[in-house]
Amino acid sequence: MGDSVKRVLFVNSEIFPYLPETRISDIGRYLPQGIQERKKEIRSFMPRYGCINERKNQLHEVIRLSGMNIIINDVDRPLVIKVASVAAARMQVYFIDNEDYFHRKHIYRDENGTFFPDNGERAVFFARGVLETVKKLRWAPDIIHCHGWISYVLPAYLKKAYIDDPIFSGSKVVLSIYDDINGISFPGDFKEKIVYGGLEASDINLSDTPDGAELTGFAAGYSDAIILGSENIPQEVTDLCRNSGLPILPYRGESFEDGSYIDDYNSFYDQL
Repeated sequence: MGDSVKRVLFVNSEIFPYLPETRISDIGRYLPQGIQERKKEIRSFMPRYGCINERKNQLHEVIRLSGMNIIINDVDRPLVIKVASVAAARMQVYFIDNEDYFHRKHIYRDENGTFFPDNGERAVFFARGVLETVKKLRWAPDIIHCHGWISYVLPAYLKKAYIDDPIFSGSKVVLSIYDDINGISFPGDFKEKIVYGGLEASDINLSDTPDGAELTGFAAGYSDAIILGSENIPQEVTDLCRNSGLPILPYRGESFEDGSYIDDYNSFYDQL
């Protein structure tokens, strides 16, 4: 793409300060700011988890973007879009909200540490909610950068269900892989719930009870480039990435310490 990369859409599982500081939430906070400072337009999305204090963080609903319903498993789920500003960075964050999926105190696991059984549905809702909202914004991204497993069904939707939408006709997907996929698994109906539009069951190479590594492989299969964002990624996943034939930006731990990863990522976008 080179100089043609003007707009980058960030699809984040976590953003600081709305969630505690982690590798993913720090990147979700500072990468969009850095890319914006390098003269690209950005938009950032994340789920509106129930533990996010709306008053403290000054979230408010965007009425003109809300009001759609997303059907999952024959059930209509209202899509609510909220927004907040990161004043120090002069950027906005859009939140995908739904009472059934995101109004709970914990993010991915209950108080006993059990992975929520509807996490697969939440990922489906989040991905489709982001894409539908970007369509309403009439904002055509050159790069869509996915961070965190909850964004990992989006690449398949983009390449199959939204392939004919002019908003996304020039979009390329960059998939960042972290250690958040370790030790997670999804129920047997996850694959059925992903099916939508032009994305059919035959396009979804997942087992009946997929784990994090499988979901990552599925996402990579519909992505255009991969970034390794952690050093503790399962070996089977790193091997899969290396054998994919896709452009890969390897993990470089010191770049996160000195902030140089922002320039690395920016250059990586421009090479796609």
